[in-house]
Amino acid sequence: MRILVTGATGQVGRHLVAQLHEAGHDVRALSRTPAKADLPTGVEVVAGDLTDAATLGAAFQGVDAIHLITFGGDDDLTNGPEIIDLAARHGITRATVLGGWSPTSIESALESSAIRWTLLQPAEFMCNALEWADEISSQGTVSMLATFPSAMVHEADIAAVAATALTRGGHEGRSYPITGPEALTPAERTRIIAEATGQEIAFVQLLSEDAERARLRGYGYDEDYVEFGIQLATNPSEASGVVLSTVEDVTGTPARTFAQWAREHAERFRTAP
Repeated sequence: MRILVTGATGQVGRHLVAQLHEAGHDVRALSRTPAKADLPTGVEVVAGDLTDAATLGAAFQGVDAIHLITFGGDDDLTNGPEIIDLAARHGITRATVLGGWSPTSIESALESSAIRWTLLQPAEFMCNALEWADEISSQGTVSMLATFPSAMVHEADIAAVAATALTRGGHEGRSYPITGPEALTPAERTRIIAEATGQEIAFVQLLSEDAERARLRGYGYDEDYVEFGIQLATNPSEASGVVLSTVEDVTGTPARTFAQWAREHAERFRTAP
């Protein structure tokens, strides 16, 4: 089957493109800058921008199923009805949607369409730990206010659930919350990264909200996101530490551990000689 992957150069999209391609499917990847996509040989890369449905006709042509993201740039998509109408008119019959914090126009449009779709609701991405790379490599520390455990999930496992839902029946109409196999605190993740890199890394708990604000601003986040981060650190959801078996239930393969993720990305954290 021919499958279109939107968000194909993102953290989940790259894994999904690779997994579908390796399984022998005809994969088409949507990118605003195809020349920079750097996807596997044999994957068709087509230009298009989800924020402008008028650019999507060529990408949707001849496609059986589609993986959709719900944002364009930093903002939620507001043109869901146009995108889903175009998909239906091109005969696309199956979709997966990588959901965010709240529903968008994409989910709303799919609910009133004939397209069979599956919603993916992942927990925190393991790759969020890449934000720590500069501090680890320069200071040998991880500093933050939050101490709560998170059942974060490997991006390749989100992709594996999506690939299964896109290529096998029985997943239509389902919403899949997706976690990793364990809930780890920031201190525990710091220790695991230290083991993967073979170097000492200390976890430093920040003692004030102002210190946490300064840390988040250092990543370039706007004030709304900074305050969201403060709320998350001081009032975490109980669900953040709940481990679910979704990955293995859907794919038949156990979820990847944070230790595996850390080994895969160890070079990003190592101190330069």
